[in-house]
Amino acid sequence: MAPSGLLVTGASFAAFRGLHWGLQLLPTPGSAAQDRWKWRNICVSLVHSLLTGAGALLGLSLYPQMAADPIHGHPPWALVLVAISVGYFLADGADMLWNQTLGQAWELLCHHLVVVSCLSTAILSGHYVGFSVVSLLLELNSTCLHLRKLLLLSRQAPSLAFSVTSWATLATLALFRLVPLGWMSLWLIRQHHQVPIALVILGGTGLVTVGATSITLGVRILVSDVLRSRPRPPIPEHKETKGTRTCCDGEPVTRDDLTLSLKD
Repeated sequence: MAPSGLLVTGASFAAFRGLHWGLQLLPTPGSAAQDRWKWRNICVSLVHSLLTGAGALLGLSLYPQMAADPIHGHPPWALVLVAISVGYFLADGADMLWNQTLGQAWELLCHHLVVVSCLSTAILSGHYVGFSVVSLLLELNSTCLHLRKLLLLSRQAPSLAFSVTSWATLATLALFRLVPLGWMSLWLIRQHHQVPIALVILGGTGLVTVGATSITLGVRILVSDVLRSRPRPPIPEHKETKGTRTCCDGEPVTRDDLTLSLKD
């Protein structure tokens, strides 16, 4: 299993790096011209999320044995899906190191390191592939997250498309991120006697890290996209001008910019 898995990982790394290079040849939307690298980076991430998220959902639907026996039950193509994902995270990490400072990228680099460490266990051992495929369901939520970022970069917030994407992001976060994370955590607790202690620690660390990040992310999106976007009733004692609101002390304050870019 290891040689073929490593070969697919290397091919995936080269393909995603090539995709990022190829996007440099295409025009960037004018509204995103100030951050062309981020636009390209998110587009590549969107391709990965669509591919692996849809692949995981289809695979688990056609081969539910992967969830019934996450250690041994998997078809050969499932390992390929996991290896493709590892290659992407390595390529994305290299892309961030090349285009950002360590201070800018350290959060996502830590996330990628944890994910690669966990998924690589399946590639190197040929076991826990089903468990890894379940974790790729999170990419269905990442698809919405990447679309939301692209809309922010293209100055499409607020808009109907952005509102739909925000609600879809919150819905898929609950269904395809928190539910799989809860299932994996419960399985690891129940089956810890079948799993080497080193893998229990590694898997537990990954689940806690991604779980905490996911909850924080959901709260931030709920606050910025839903709660802050609700219209506020005017204060009758003071006049308002277009684009401003008046504070209780009478000082004009510019309205919150709903295109706030969050580091998800």
